[in-house]
Amino acid sequence: MLPTHAGSFRFFRFAGIQVYVHWSWFIVAFFEISTRRRNYESPVWNVAEYLALFLIVLLHEFGHSFACRQTGGKADEIVLWPLGGVAYVAPPMRPGATLWSIAAGPLVNVALVPVLFGLGWASARFGWTAQAPDLARFWYAISFVNGLLLVFNLLPIYPLDGGQILRSLLWFGVGRGRSLQIVTVIGFAGVAGLLGLALWRQSIWIGIMALFLGQRCMLSYRESQALRVLARLPRHTGFRCPSCREAPPGGPIWLCANCGNHFDAFSTRAVCPHCQAVQPLVTCAHCGTQHEFARWEAGPHRGPGDPRVIDV
Repeated sequence: MLPTHAGSFRFFRFAGIQVYVHWSWFIVAFFEISTRRRNYESPVWNVAEYLALFLIVLLHEFGHSFACRQTGGKADEIVLWPLGGVAYVAPPMRPGATLWSIAAGPLVNVALVPVLFGLGWASARFGWTAQAPDLARFWYAISFVNGLLLVFNLLPIYPLDGGQILRSLLWFGVGRGRSLQIVTVIGFAGVAGLLGLALWRQSIWIGIMALFLGQRCMLSYRESQALRVLARLPRHTGFRCPSCREAPPGGPIWLCANCGNHFDAFSTRAVCPHCQAVQPLVTCAHCGTQHEFARWEAGPHRGPGDPRVIDV
């Protein structure tokens, strides 16, 4: 289950991107800050450390969003929750656009490595850490957390960044459905490893993360099966989606909003053959966007992509 606006509140808006924070983030923040009081002489540094973590995750998500916009995609929402963040992005339906939208998040963490190292070096060089030992612990903790998030997110477990990057690379060679199937199978192995690590370390957080990723892998595996079935269907080559330019499949896969029966919207020009109701919008079976029937144009088509990026 992905974090949604339910239970979240608007935090701020920047560059047209609305940031939401889930209420449970504050409970976890209080728990983490109170249990790490012994790390610093002053509790103020515990608060600063958690806020810095919040900022690192937020910058990571903005990296996804801005990269998606560079490809011509849509990105206007970010939701932060205790397990990380989700940037809701819709890149153009091409593997290259999806690859860049995903890879930009970890690249933000890579860019932060020399910045944090430089600040730590300057603190030591000018004697700030000698005067304030908590500052040295703070720079070390933030640098460690940034590196840990980078390494963890690059694990080839779908839907972490590493799994989605691998999926995008495979997509070039084996197609959308097959690439998703491969990375979800790899993801199941990774989830098993995380569960073993959670038992060994007796970590409830690693266990929760493993269960969440396992659920996402299962849903994505089912999606890959549906995509492979979709790819084998005949196409209405006289039409294309205004958003992804993919030709719609043939067959009774559209549901009439009036009578609830399935029919082929492109064989009947969006008129239900059961009740004669005209459908105001036709949903693209590939990218999920809805358009008036008159907007579906003839022409070449391209393959679709994924609608979101999930990070931890």
